[in-house]
Amino acid sequence: MSRTRGLSRLLDTALDRAVVPGYSRIGFVVRRKSWANDDPAPDALAGKVAMVTGANSGIGKSTAEGLARLGATVLLAVRNSERGEQARKDIVANVPGADVRVEVCDVSNLADVANFAANLMARVDSVDVLVHNAGLMPPTRTETSEGHEVALATHVLGPVLLTERLAPILCAAGGARVIFVSSGGMYTQKLRAYDPEFRHGEYKGAVAYSRTKRMQVAITPYLAERFAQQHISVHSMHPGWADTPGVADSLPAFKRITGPILRTAAEGADTAVWLAATQPEPPTGQFWHDRRVRSAHYLPVTKESVADLERFVRFCTTATETV
Repeated sequence: MSRTRGLSRLLDTALDRAVVPGYSRIGFVVRRKSWANDDPAPDALAGKVAMVTGANSGIGKSTAEGLARLGATVLLAVRNSERGEQARKDIVANVPGADVRVEVCDVSNLADVANFAANLMARVDSVDVLVHNAGLMPPTRTETSEGHEVALATHVLGPVLLTERLAPILCAAGGARVIFVSSGGMYTQKLRAYDPEFRHGEYKGAVAYSRTKRMQVAITPYLAERFAQQHISVHSMHPGWADTPGVADSLPAFKRITGPILRTAAEGADTAVWLAATQPEPPTGQFWHDRRVRSAHYLPVTKESVADLERFVRFCTTATETV
């Protein structure tokens, strides 16, 4: 049995380092065979509240549906109420009896995040799961009304502020889990602590996306330590390459080439759902893919220094504490 597990781990690592098979549906199908006894219990989230940002389509919607299947009351945090309502109807159609509610919040707007958090805490006693999934890949450099580059605001500043402001009701859950949906693209980038707003150099949406996904992974251990005393765990994960509307819209050439081997949105969401519900609770502060801890760096040049991480944390604190 131990030899079988050893061979399975070797295959898993080989798939991961080869990238294409590991991130594609091939990797998911191969690894799924070893998860027979690893799925969360069917009622793992019964009586619990879970919130997913960017939940109106793609991986966010599939994550929300997966959490609903496990019994959670699911809050869909979206910018557009009509699209959110359609997502709610779709999820309830697939999971009859599910308790799914639409919440409107623009994660890229820090003032809106702060107001939303205050309003939610007045209505909800506790939140057990918070999945930061909202994302975008802007074609040109765009700033929010508050002066922040929009990918940074959406992927990092908004989620950090939302976590901070919801900390009281996350703490009230007694073991809440916060999950960042990152991207394997972050492996190509280092932490740009000196230029987090992407003001220098040629702006490219895919690069901005990958940089901010690196930021999510880099700040995860810091947030895990920060909230440990409140019994709030923090995780980051990447879903592999999934066939979602975001990929089709932002990376059409990539989809044309990889289409036959892309994961479904549900397969991409699997690890986020697993992190939210599996027992015993996974170790906090880690980076995950396909239900296994992964290295945050495959290239030495992407490793951030302690000084860079501290500088980036100070930047995030300054940007969010005055809202």
